Amino acid sequence: MNDSAGARRTRRRAGRTGCAVEATLSVIGGLWKPVILFHLLEGKLRFNALCRLVPAATPRMVTLQLRELEADGVLRRIVYPEVPPKVEYELTDLGVSLAPVLVSMRDWGERLQASDQRPVPARAC
Repeated sequence: MNDSAGARRTRRRAGRTGCAVEATLSVIGGLWKPVILFHLLEGKLRFNALCRLVPAATPRMVTLQLRELEADGVLRRIVYPEVPPKVEYELTDLGVSLAPVLVSMRDWGERLQASDQRPVPARAC
């Protein structure tokens, strides 16, 4: 069985509209992907650390999101040959290039929360 991310999944980008925004959202869209990516801006993280940083997402959901992001070339999964197995996730150059987008999304969200006077969750990005 081929365990490479590319063999598991092929994503069509901007197939419906041809719009670049659609292409971006096809990679980072959803609730958990941008949050995971934002946390990975700080550097490599292990799976359990990511789960702790995104406690509302189930471990299964985090796994699925990580697999999709890996398949899209945004992050890399590093497996260390040791017992017990050690796996880390880090952004690729393509993933690092998302930093301005992710920081802008955070800043915009903070302004939205402030203007709506919504309570900010205890664990903010």
